[in-house]
Formats: sequence, structure tokens, C-alpha cells
Amino acid sequence: MDRGLQRKLLENTSITNIPEELYEQAGKMEELFLYNRCAIKEIQTKLEILNDELAMKTKRNPIESISSRVKNPRSIIEKIQRKGFPLTVESVWENLNDVAGVRVVCSFIEDIYDVAAMFMKQDDIEVLEIKDYIKNPKPNGYRSLHLIVQVPIFLSDKALPMKVEVQIRTIAMDFWASLEHQVKYKKGIPDAEEISAELKECAETISATDSKMQDIYHKIQNIRI
Repeated sequence: MDRGLQRKLLENTSITNIPEELYEQAGKMEELFLYNRCAIKEIQTKLEILNDELAMKTKRNPIESISSRVKNPRSIIEKIQRKGFPLTVESVWENLNDVAGVRVVCSFIEDIYDVAAMFMKQDDIEVLEIKDYIKNPKPNGYRSLHLIVQVPIFLSDKALPMKVEVQIRTIAMDFWASLEHQVKYKKGIPDAEEISAELKECAETISATDSKMQDIYHKIQNIRI
């Protein structure tokens, strides 16, 4: 591979003293990104089909939106080094579960669990880990259902199992997480502790609102005209 492309794949990291061997593995990194993009397509297609089927059966779409991302080289290198793993492409394959990520935004809390249950029942989905931050929120107030799954991608000469992190949350949870992310990665914020406390308070309010909105929805559904 051209040395310029190798550098481009690994540029703009905050890591110093990157081993020369990692640059030599740039071709393998390019494959890694390709395979993860393919895995995302597999997951997104499954979720879109589920949403279409449920829309036909229930006359509404439980999934509001689906988005995805593949971690950039900078994030991968920083995480690998932060966790103390070897800085190699093989190490990324073995030790990182969230290189490929899919985010699913649902209308109601119960939709999260319904969609997750149907998704995990599919024959070619292997569930590796479940982290329920809705029933057990993080200390800062973060809520979401996280699934680490393995799905096969079918290449010209083989099927390759790929790990994908799927995050499922409500619209309100997603809005909160987006703002919290900005605060987390913005350096030098005055009164950062006060802002964090306000965010946690908002998280509690959002959780209560999500539950109330679900109750209201059920009341509306039970009204017979």
C-alpha cells in the first residue's frame, strides 16, 4: 500500500510513538474498516425489515431512526492504548467490540425491549453481551440498552463473523446522550460539576417523562370510539 495512504489511515491521533509496524498493517486496517461497514449494513437491514413488519402489524413504526458509525483510526488507537492492549490490527479484532456501532431510536421504552427481543431471536445473530443501562443507569444518568452481537458477513470466498455494538434508546434518551457527549469531550468548561449535576437531574426527569408518555399512549390505545 502507498505510504501516503498508510499515513492517512492513522493520522490525526493524539498518540505519540506509534510503532512503525502499525503503519505496515494499514492494508489490514483498511480491510477491518470494510468488513465493519459490511457488518453495519447487515444489522441495519435486519432492523429495517423488523420495523417494516411491525408497522404493517401494529400500524405504527416503533423505530424512529437508525444511524451507524465505524470508529475512526484515532479512536481505535486511543482505546487500544488506554486499555493496555497491543497496538496491532489483530488486537483490535480480539479486544474491541464497538468498532462497528448501530444506534436505534425508538418511540417508547417498551419498544426498545420488543425490538431487541425480536432482533436477538434471529438465527444468525449471536448475542455476546447485554448491558441494560435503562434498568441500571450509569452514575451520570445515562440510559440505553446496549447489545454486543456477532453477525456473519458473506464475502466472495468466505463468511466472516463480525462484532457490532447496537445501542437502543428512546428519543429523549438520545437527546440527553448527545448533549452529555458534548460536555464530556469539551475541555475547560466552567462549572463542569454543576453542569453534570444538572444533566443527571435532567436524566431523571426524562426517564419519568418516558414512562408517563408510554402510559398516556396506552390510555389512548384503550379508548374505543
